[in-house]
Amino acid sequence: MPDRLSPLDASFLFMEQRTTAMHVGGVMTFAPPADGPFDVEAFIKLIGHRLALVPRYRQKLREVPGRLGLPVWVDDPDFDLSFHVRRSALPAPGADTALRELVGRLLSRQLDRSRPLWEVYIIEGLAGDRFAVVTKTHHAMVDGLASMDIGTLLLDLTPQPRETPADDWRPRREPSGLELAASAVLENLRRPRGAFDALARAGSDVRQAATDVARTVGGILEATRSAARGGPVQPLNTAIGEQRRYGMACTALSDHRAVRKAHCGTVNDVVLAVVTGALRYWLITRGEPLVEGTTVRAMVPVSVRARRGGNGGDGAGQHGPAGNQISAYFVDLPVGEPDPVLRLRRIAAVMEAQKRGGRAAGPTALVGLAGLAPPTVQSVGARLTSQLSSRLFNVLVTHVPGPPRPLYAMGARMVDLYPVVPLAMGQAVAIGITSYDGRVCYGLNADRDAVPDVDVLADAMNGSLTELLERL
Repeated sequence: MPDRLSPLDASFLFMEQRTTAMHVGGVMTFAPPADGPFDVEAFIKLIGHRLALVPRYRQKLREVPGRLGLPVWVDDPDFDLSFHVRRSALPAPGADTALRELVGRLLSRQLDRSRPLWEVYIIEGLAGDRFAVVTKTHHAMVDGLASMDIGTLLLDLTPQPRETPADDWRPRREPSGLELAASAVLENLRRPRGAFDALARAGSDVRQAATDVARTVGGILEATRSAARGGPVQPLNTAIGEQRRYGMACTALSDHRAVRKAHCGTVNDVVLAVVTGALRYWLITRGEPLVEGTTVRAMVPVSVRARRGGNGGDGAGQHGPAGNQISAYFVDLPVGEPDPVLRLRRIAAVMEAQKRGGRAAGPTALVGLAGLAPPTVQSVGARLTSQLSSRLFNVLVTHVPGPPRPLYAMGARMVDLYPVVPLAMGQAVAIGITSYDGRVCYGLNADRDAVPDVDVLADAMNGSLTELLERL
């Protein structure tokens, strides 16, 4: 039978509403190839061939009749590559401001649920003969790490594209509604046994399993306490609409490492300190009152898959689109602290304490337990979680390490890689960070009306890093 969505993956599907499109992705910019103009049509054909490496990108979702089970992935017999890969161009002179405006408009549109949940846009006409590629993949398919796979599918480690195996894909027969319902009923009858087996696999013995359960319960309690302590922060938490703006900032990874070496913490701690300083400056420009104790609560997702795979904080592993395996930390960013080094030290101390305490379950634990509930109940729970997000945290900040060396698209070298992360209900801005080839790229997805000055916040990332560098 077809693959069924996990409870966490399905929750991202259920969270999506008119104003909360739940797709992730990236904005990649490229220098022109050294041997002539970039061949867009050949690149599109290459994308089509390489889809054989990731079958999920030619599958669509099917709901189970009566919501007897979570949705399943089935092959799309009418798959149309031209629908998913689209061309666009910027008006002369191809300024980066025009690119950001176009990206914001592309991010505003939700993916078509009757088709495979991804899109790629090839944008020509950037200044200097550059071009850009924008990817969109639904969060129900992949988490932040795996969402890069549509990019790694397209890109190569050398200017010469690698060999692609022959594509002999033929769509499998789509199951009938009766077959989907029968399969779901059978799984429901087996669920108690499946839950027991999953618990047994979680640890090598009863003691380990008990520890895992204790951590999950602790994460739920921590989420509850966080909701009690927190609350909306203007202008980060407000009613949002369907339209988006996108901001970009690029910095040097060597600068982040120099700050970490001179002071404390990890590269990720430095990234959070940079975001904190930028938020501080932005809030001041907004006329928001700040005192020394003012904080902004960030939810910082952590990929469990990456930790288990043994990847370091500055590298990138190879991951397939195996669904979401994430957890999260709640971190109070000290935006009221005027000293940039003290901001970093406070963040590093909080992150270290949370790691040692194993308090990284939070919202993921709540969603995971919902997997034991019928899909209708889980749908309500997921939407309720989205509605309460501004009570749990004020801004999403996610750092995904990317490739440490240059990548190419048919001879064109990728220059920058900016991530796209979605907005939850009541969240005016979400900040994604990716390291790539010696750079650290900040991508800001923001509500168009609530954050018309997203470029001010994006530009403040460089100023915040400069503050830390001046204290070396």
